[in-house]
Amino acid sequence: MERTEAVVCLLLLVFSWWKMRRRSQDMKIEAQRRLRRKLMLAARRKREILRRANRMQRKQKRIQLMEMMMHYYYTNIMRTSAVWTYPRTSDWWENTAQRFTDEQWQEDFRVSRETFKYICTTLKPALQQQDTSYRLCIPLEKRVAIALYKLATTTEYRTVANLFAVSRTSVCRCVHAFCKAVIEILRPKLIKTPDQAQLSGMADYFEERFGIPQCVGAIDGSHIPILKPSQYQSDFHNRKGWHSIILQAVVDGKGMFWDLNVGQPGREHDASVLKKSRLWAWATDSNPFSGRVKNICGTDVGYFILGDSAYPLQKWLLKPYPDTGRLTEGQELYNMRTSRARCVVEHAFGRLKGRWKCLSKRNDCNVNVVVDMVETCCTLHNLCELYMDRFVPEWGGGREEDAERQPCNVGDVRSDVRSALQQLFIQQQ
Repeated sequence: MERTEAVVCLLLLVFSWWKMRRRSQDMKIEAQRRLRRKLMLAARRKREILRRANRMQRKQKRIQLMEMMMHYYYTNIMRTSAVWTYPRTSDWWENTAQRFTDEQWQEDFRVSRETFKYICTTLKPALQQQDTSYRLCIPLEKRVAIALYKLATTTEYRTVANLFAVSRTSVCRCVHAFCKAVIEILRPKLIKTPDQAQLSGMADYFEERFGIPQCVGAIDGSHIPILKPSQYQSDFHNRKGWHSIILQAVVDGKGMFWDLNVGQPGREHDASVLKKSRLWAWATDSNPFSGRVKNICGTDVGYFILGDSAYPLQKWLLKPYPDTGRLTEGQELYNMRTSRARCVVEHAFGRLKGRWKCLSKRNDCNVNVVVDMVETCCTLHNLCELYMDRFVPEWGGGREEDAERQPCNVGDVRSDVRSALQQLFIQQQ
């Protein structure tokens, strides 16, 4: 019995030892496994860090290479070849036009070289452009020449583009920018409401030239052809059968514009255009024409302007007597003298359209652009007259006749001023 117990104890001791050894081995194996896994994760993280570093390095190299290529492209290729433009030759402007005589220059650009230089210098702040990395800008003088050539001729935009070796879009932009600059800078200097001193000078010159005292100008309207607009087409369809806008202008005795109203639809009556203009508000509200009153045959007469039968009779706006076939000798004399004086505005329109042919041809532009072109041409007209630039009769600068006058019924309006002028003209015979 004792021997059996001893064997059992021995077996228990052996089993306990084996179990402890097995547990120790398992713990050792688990520790080794955990160590291997830790080392594998560390190695994996290291490989990932190296992979990311290599990827970033390759990306930076690509960026540096791209920057080097772009720098080389901009500094060498872009400056040596016209990549962004169709190759053209500008020989006509750079060589032929520069050798023009003064007559040839004015034939194409309608202004003298001195006036051209003045325009470029004056408009430089508004028209100056900077070269870019993509292309060189069109020189200032060339852009002014493009605009003047387009305004002075009936040439299409595409033809002007080919002549100056630029795109059609560039011609449009040159014309629009030039018109905006002229209206912004030159128009306030050359077309402005006269003050009392200027009105006095105008009246003196008018009397000296036409023998009509106190007259400071003549008013008339002219139709400017346009494309049929997309809206309100009937409003722009004039009595002559085509679409137009109206240019209403007042000129002094020298034929220079001092008041403009541009853009009213061609169907409007001249009297309606006048009443919608700034001139009507200025004359009726400010009463500027009563600054200097002169007694003529017993009647106090202030300043006035002359208009045709389409305009309403006012103390500051005189019109002819309606020809009913029963006019008195004095009325006929009055009509003849005032009609001769009113020719100054008709001749001004003739010279305007003779010099700037774009006003005589339908302009395929937006109405607002045509309005800017008309104001620009009127401003340039004054500039040319001021600088006494040559005008060639062959340009077509005769008297502009209106095919249809629109009589204006004004009711009972005092005509003391017309009666006084009648008596004066009779006395002067």
